[in-house]
Amino acid sequence: MNRTSLRLAAVVAGLTITATACSSNSTSSDKPGAAPTTAAAAALKGSAAVNAPASELRAGLTYLLTEHVYLAGIAIQQAVKDGGDLTKPGTKAAVADLDANSVALSKAVGSAYPAAEKPFLASWRQHIGFFVDYTLGKATKNAAKVAQAKKELDGYRTNFGQLINSVVPQLPADAVATELKPHVASLFVAINDVVTGSPSTFADLTTAAGHMPGTAKILAGGIADDKGLA
Repeated sequence: MNRTSLRLAAVVAGLTITATACSSNSTSSDKPGAAPTTAAAAALKGSAAVNAPASELRAGLTYLLTEHVYLAGIAIQQAVKDGGDLTKPGTKAAVADLDANSVALSKAVGSAYPAAEKPFLASWRQHIGFFVDYTLGKATKNAAKVAQAKKELDGYRTNFGQLINSVVPQLPADAVATELKPHVASLFVAINDVVTGSPSTFADLTTAAGHMPGTAKILAGGIADDKGLA
């Protein structure tokens, strides 16, 4: 099992536990002889972890969202290296890894909300496309392309907030859209670094990744509230 599959298994396990807890009003640890729920979290964290379903969910989403930022950084750097040719093997491979992460995120959400899996994936892929446009615009000094990408990403935040709110009413659309502001802004900085060859690239990418635990906290919290999970 590859790394992404292992991490996804952990997230799905947490979400499945969440759904089970909601229907039974108890966690699996309350049932005599029930299999422990910490195995998936241990695989996720590399050590013993808390066994609360909400905590497992938050940890899993934190991992996948943080991985998203680093994989996006790798894909962007490779695309710039390949002169913006998205068909070159290196860029294609990096983009494939990034898309596998997007699929993993959508399946994690779909484990709790099956009808939301495909809309989430389509929306998430769309915002990655806007970042690609921004990168290409910067790399080719196309100010109009850069401006359009910024406009599209600003609109995306609103649309994504509405999508999440339609699935998890406890999460206000405006709050979700606002939460994505630092994600967008910090990735812009990292992309600019890559294009200009700045030595601050990794540090700024780490800063961008550092915003993801907050996003995971908000999403996991809303799902836990919706599922009646402590």
